[in-house]
Amino acid sequence: MQPVREAIRVHKSAIEEVWVQQGDQPRWEAVARFARDQGIKAVRRLPRSALDRKSKGGRHQGVLAVAPSLELHRLDEVDPETGPLVLLDGVTDPQNFGAVIRGAVALGAAAVVFGEHHAAPLTPATFRASAGAVEHATLVQVPSLREAVQSLGDRGVATVVLDANAEQDLPELDLTGPCAVVVGAEDTGVGKGVRRACSHRARLPMEPILDSLNASVAAALSLYEIRRQRR
Repeated sequence: MQPVREAIRVHKSAIEEVWVQQGDQPRWEAVARFARDQGIKAVRRLPRSALDRKSKGGRHQGVLAVAPSLELHRLDEVDPETGPLVLLDGVTDPQNFGAVIRGAVALGAAAVVFGEHHAAPLTPATFRASAGAVEHATLVQVPSLREAVQSLGDRGVATVVLDANAEQDLPELDLTGPCAVVVGAEDTGVGKGVRRACSHRARLPMEPILDSLNASVAAALSLYEIRRQRR
């Protein structure tokens, strides 16, 4: 439900239609009222079966919206001076991807960058996992993550790959300047080509009982450390 509310909040009257499930649920009526307050005229009540058909089997929690297509940006449109970047290599789980997006928005990342291949699709599952944060995120899809890392390096951006086997802890690096954190999937990590292209390797300090964290947790902890250093 929160992704629909955020889509309404961001796009307002650009939303074509909002569909709300028929019934006596106050939260459904609250979404319908919020949509009308934002200037959306096409707010329709439909039975559950109709919403199920329109969502094509996806989870909808009783509300759906027809929103403008999600905008993807080019890497050269992102200003690394405005905040750190998060680059995802091989993160294919939509839930994890959505959680990364939410953490990136909450902690002031300038963009989330991901490749055209071996990356989670931008699906309703991703949007739900972001709990609406995707509407506020700058998303960049690139043909090659390795080339994206090299391009950022050429622009003076410090590129840090998270590696559990690195000799240096992330807090030991100076992250006060333009920087990008590269995060891999929990099972495979960051690919060799991308890792070699990075200017720094660092690990997240953690207890030895575990040797890895999922991408969303690793990204959030890294962004928090960057935020801490810049205060």
